[in-house]
Amino acid sequence: MTTQQVLVAETLRELAPQVLGSLVARNGQFDACEDAVQEALLAAATQWPRDGMPDNPRAWLLTVAGRRLTDWWRSERARRDREAAIMASELETAVVPAPDEEPPSSDDTLKLLFLCCHPALTAPSQIALTLRAVGGLTTAEIARAFLVPEASMAQRISRGKQRIKATGARFAMPPVDERAERLRAVLHVLYLIFAEGNTASSGPALLRDDLTAEAIRLVRALHGLLPDDGEVSGLLALMLLTDSHRAARTNSHGALVPLAEQDRTLWNQTAIEEGVALITHALSSSLPGPYQLQAAIAAVHAEAARPEDTDWPQIVALYRVLSHLAPNPMVTLNQAAAVAMTDGPAAGLELLEPLSKDERVARHHRLAAVRAHLLELAGDHRAARESYLEAARRTTSLPEQRYLEARAARLARLRGTR
Repeated sequence: MTTQQVLVAETLRELAPQVLGSLVARNGQFDACEDAVQEALLAAATQWPRDGMPDNPRAWLLTVAGRRLTDWWRSERARRDREAAIMASELETAVVPAPDEEPPSSDDTLKLLFLCCHPALTAPSQIALTLRAVGGLTTAEIARAFLVPEASMAQRISRGKQRIKATGARFAMPPVDERAERLRAVLHVLYLIFAEGNTASSGPALLRDDLTAEAIRLVRALHGLLPDDGEVSGLLALMLLTDSHRAARTNSHGALVPLAEQDRTLWNQTAIEEGVALITHALSSSLPGPYQLQAAIAAVHAEAARPEDTDWPQIVALYRVLSHLAPNPMVTLNQAAAVAMTDGPAAGLELLEPLSKDERVARHHRLAAVRAHLLELAGDHRAARESYLEAARRTTSLPEQRYLEARAARLARLRGTR
């Protein structure tokens, strides 16, 4: 990709929510406006690298998207003649902007995030709509990111837009009494996008840099809109601190490298410093929330120059607060691994025991993997090998599968030499 193409791509992603927000604010039909903006983005991605960017890229996109929207309504008008005069008079003046129009409201991106993360939508639909409407990704790009056919992703996006339309949702900030809950939904969706990029749930690669970068970009934009929200700061800090390990998480062959074995000189110190500063400020200025606590744990790991320097008692204390504030089986899994480092593997295995009856995680590969790790620490290599193989059978990620099988094979060799 040339420098010009990179510049165009970055510009389009920055402008996509602004342009869509302007059209939806004027016309109210999210699905039609979103389709029009996508066509404008595609046109720009084709023309701008060849012809150069216009003097006012946002006005160019608004004009093209507005004309696409007008054309669409005109075709509808042919089937509904009785509405022709009303639509023509309203759209011709409202959709096509002047180059010197007022800048968009700073709330447009936030309104779009709230709309795309509407509670009536499923999580996959929320993710897909957020990446398309706010991230500016095409349907094909989103489909590639989640390893599904483009036609399937197109249907998912279409169903999501139709669901929004059916609920009568407006392009506006939610009522004050709903905003905290809706913001939690937005943060959860952005967290899920990052998590999929950080450890892909399936496929040949462990990391999906495109998704992690997009999640960080979107949360950074959200932080710019809500700089005093502790959980927004916490999520951005968590992403930066987690992503700082990226270069060390796989070897030259793409194989997974666990935290304790990573070359910490490869960690991104700039990202660590920014993440630590964000979480330090957030914890000192607001009540701690789940993302802030996870970021604080990530910061303790990131600040340890060597594995043996890790402040495990502090991590255990933070997990204890997190499990009280936001109890869920994944928190318990991580807490058990930390407790094993302070109180021994038997204490960690005791924490894991109730999870074998929890339907949310009982058959998840991570439960078997953590159990295997703790059994290995306890010296029960036969049981640990069985759990590693069980985890390998359950994961759909090839790098994780290979890592788990390699751990099992290593334990088999150790047993064979005795």
